[in-house]
Amino acid sequence: MATIKQFEDIEAWKIARELCHKLGVLIDTGSFKTSFKLIAQMEASSGSIMDNIAEGFERGTRGEFIQFLGYAKGSCGELRSQLYRSLDRNFITQSDFEMLHVMSSQTSGKIQNLINYLNKTGVEGVRKKR
Repeated sequence: MATIKQFEDIEAWKIARELCHKLGVLIDTGSFKTSFKLIAQMEASSGSIMDNIAEGFERGTRGEFIQFLGYAKGSCGELRSQLYRSLDRNFITQSDFEMLHVMSSQTSGKIQNLINYLNKTGVEGVRKKR
């Protein structure tokens, strides 16, 4: 795996950003009507995915990065559950659900692959360099 110099280069972060954007577009079209609590929860969980990847990377240690990747992965699961709630309430179409679900699953998979890699590497991070 090539050395990543900034979090914006992480594939999982890129997909999470696109996922957050696409969800925001759906929310902005009014498809969620007045379900403000669900909107807030989905905005938070989708943003949390990309934010935790970024924060973990910037902390500069392998251990903290893995910890924050775990938080990001958890937020992927949370968002997928919220997508089911949205589908069940007819706030989103089956097509939109499938697109967002696939993106969330891809992000989760990329995060898991990165966690697996980090668990195998001996690199401790930029703060641990001597």
